[in-house]
Amino acid sequence: MRNDNNPANDIGTQYYATQLGIYDEMYATENKALPYWERFMGALEAMGSEKLELRRREAQRLLRENGVTYNVYGDSQNLTRPWRLDPVPLLISSEEWSVIETGLKQRAALLDLILKDIYGKQNLLKKGLLPAELVLGHEGFLHPCVGALQNQLRHLTIYSANLARGPNGRMWVLDDRTQAPSGSGYALENRTVMTRVLPDIFRETQVHRLSVFFKALRKGLADIAPHNKEDPRIVILTPGPLNETYFEHAYLASYLGYTLVQGGDLTVRDGRVWLKSLTGLQAVDVILRRVDDSFCDPLELRSSSQLGVAGLLEVVRRGNVAIANPLGSSILENPGLLAFLPRLSRHFLNEELKLSSVATWWCGQRRERDFVLQNLDNLVIKPINRSMGNHAVFGGELSSKEKEQLRSQILAKPHLFIGQERVSFSTLPAFIDHSIEPRNAVIRSFVVASGDDYVVMPGGLTRIARQKDNFIVSSQAGGISKDTWVLASEPDKPISLWTQPKRNQLIDAATEPLTSRAADNLFWVGRHLERTEAVTRLLRTILLKLRESLEFKDSIDTECLNVLLRTLTQVTGTYPGFVKGDAQLLKTPEAELLSLAKDGHRKGSLTANIQAFFQAAFSIRDFWSQDTWRSVDNIQRRWQQRVINNELNIEQLQNNLDDLITGIVAFTGLTNESMTREAAWLMLDSGRRLERALALIALLRSTLALQHEDALQNQVLEAVLVSTDSLTIYQRRYRSFIQLPMVLELLLLDETHPRSVAYQLHQLCIHVEALPRCKGNSHLSKEERLILKAYTDLRLCNVLELTQATENKAIYIDFDKLLANTTALLWQFAEVIADAYFSHSQTSELMILNTPEDEL
Repeated sequence: MRNDNNPANDIGTQYYATQLGIYDEMYATENKALPYWERFMGALEAMGSEKLELRRREAQRLLRENGVTYNVYGDSQNLTRPWRLDPVPLLISSEEWSVIETGLKQRAALLDLILKDIYGKQNLLKKGLLPAELVLGHEGFLHPCVGALQNQLRHLTIYSANLARGPNGRMWVLDDRTQAPSGSGYALENRTVMTRVLPDIFRETQVHRLSVFFKALRKGLADIAPHNKEDPRIVILTPGPLNETYFEHAYLASYLGYTLVQGGDLTVRDGRVWLKSLTGLQAVDVILRRVDDSFCDPLELRSSSQLGVAGLLEVVRRGNVAIANPLGSSILENPGLLAFLPRLSRHFLNEELKLSSVATWWCGQRRERDFVLQNLDNLVIKPINRSMGNHAVFGGELSSKEKEQLRSQILAKPHLFIGQERVSFSTLPAFIDHSIEPRNAVIRSFVVASGDDYVVMPGGLTRIARQKDNFIVSSQAGGISKDTWVLASEPDKPISLWTQPKRNQLIDAATEPLTSRAADNLFWVGRHLERTEAVTRLLRTILLKLRESLEFKDSIDTECLNVLLRTLTQVTGTYPGFVKGDAQLLKTPEAELLSLAKDGHRKGSLTANIQAFFQAAFSIRDFWSQDTWRSVDNIQRRWQQRVINNELNIEQLQNNLDDLITGIVAFTGLTNESMTREAAWLMLDSGRRLERALALIALLRSTLALQHEDALQNQVLEAVLVSTDSLTIYQRRYRSFIQLPMVLELLLLDETHPRSVAYQLHQLCIHVEALPRCKGNSHLSKEERLILKAYTDLRLCNVLELTQATENKAIYIDFDKLLANTTALLWQFAEVIADAYFSHSQTSELMILNTPEDEL
């Protein structure tokens, strides 16, 4: 079917060919688009194909810079995939959405009653309204959770459903998501991006806003708090950075103002759940979990889990913590329940289901099993348990042998299988390769309990199949997301998430506790960043000296270059490198230098340091502002695209090193200017100061602690000043005189110079004293004593005495000894800091993958 009269011919909609027998969202009849679609497509036509493509690229840029990703299981080559967004949204009228909204509320209320019964009185099982095999044979039924539901109005706090429109135009529920529904954060990010790339069209279309849902979510979570209902402590429990939807966990934590935690950040004591923070234990009232329920308590549920909190279920039984959604709620995701929902709706609500499910037959009943076996070719066969390795199969696509195997499996354990009608999803317009084409679509809706009712997000997360005529719509399979616009009759006023105080009311500022895991990552973000900068600056200096030695062929240049090359190996720890005495490697260092720049598998290389910096920053994504994360992304992405992915020579490396320095300076400036001087910043800056001191000492030991002839000494001194970004300040102070004592005064002892060793130690003294752990102590902590000793020893030294020539003409012994002792003290300091602040966060570093119970 073609619509040759559609005006949007510039983007190819005159050739928009809908599929025979499949409902298309844009058309009301065969030959005429719905009015609101016609207006929208007219606006796109006025924009034109090329401009729309630019908007699409702009959307992808914004998503990438904001760190929006969807991690893919089993894809070892490309674990983190960028989130893909189509610039053509799904449009739904207010009248139609009202029907869908009513049906979703009814369904959420029904599932809430079923959940309450299954883990409460179990009347449904006793009366035969639900078969025992269907419930007790499902992995989501957790027997330890029976009787653990608290006395609250709604137990199913958050609910999500995947919807699709069938050929007759009716909306169907494909499946329900109840244990840890994902996607609302992606829907919000899609909306944020769309309002930037299509601002005029969005405003003129009058779209319902999403903030009403998130305001209801905050209220709904506060409502279920057993304690401190006025100001409950709410945390989001995540499996960690390798989970497929980790971006969303961090995004929602930042957007809602909650603390993002992993299992190791929580502990159970005295019948309560506590958050382990730098300031001590903080009581937790509500857990919004994104960990599958069976993984949440290794003591009573899955004993092998390292993602949960031992003893959590007992705290739930005592009524001292609320979990959204309750442990065991994955029983509601059992697809076999779909066959019984109409009867249960009449039983509980005395109503017919307003949103029908896809026709489903549970094989645990003889008649239904026989029907499924007789109609395999026309059905989709699904196991009721969605654990890893269990997938839906299309009966008509199986070979004769595969069908017989499937029959045998069903006959052996019929209660573990269902058959579902094979339905064709509706299509909707998508911008594919500069033209508008139809794609099959699924909508994920979101519902939250708030007060005595449910609130539905006006819209949701729409996903389309990547290929035409493909009915598998999944982000795991490379699907593309869309924004969903529910049209309002008049402009929708923004709703703020902020609670408005009374006029002139003064409210105390609340400081979110810093978990040990987050402190650990912040500390290492600082350390990896400084390692990256130190190597970059030294490598850049070496490239300049290499160019000079090749151009002028002066033996002093060559000797200085050799000193710097050996220094590079010692600073990076990439032994044997240039230290092993291979004369040929020193003569032709280009290959080794490129390896130190590009080889991500080589510990100490520039790429390895950048990757470690990015991973540490990503692990605490919720701490960074958008501008700060954009600078993190720029550092990693530009280096990946311009250096790692390209075959470049040593001459081309220089510009990329300059660009990398600019990125590092941008990140440093943003964190210094935007982070409050609380525990998080103290940890970040402490890591930076510690690593800068260690790198500078390693540089000085490898260069200036060695005794050189005067001509070589002058070149080495200048190279050290260049690589520490200190040449200009030295020239302002000492004009044209360059001598070792004066260089050491600047780089070793000058507390006003941010690149001196003394400056780093002084800042560490201040930071350690300000850390929460030290408050109220009358005596110095171990870390304070160590850093104070290093700082005092340095201040007491005399550079003239340190640089007196000795019988050993190779090195300045006293100078080298001072640097060695300072290094030893700093490494002890780092170990003490780790023991004092990060000791319980090791398990979180495992970042174990969660089973993908809620695949998008």
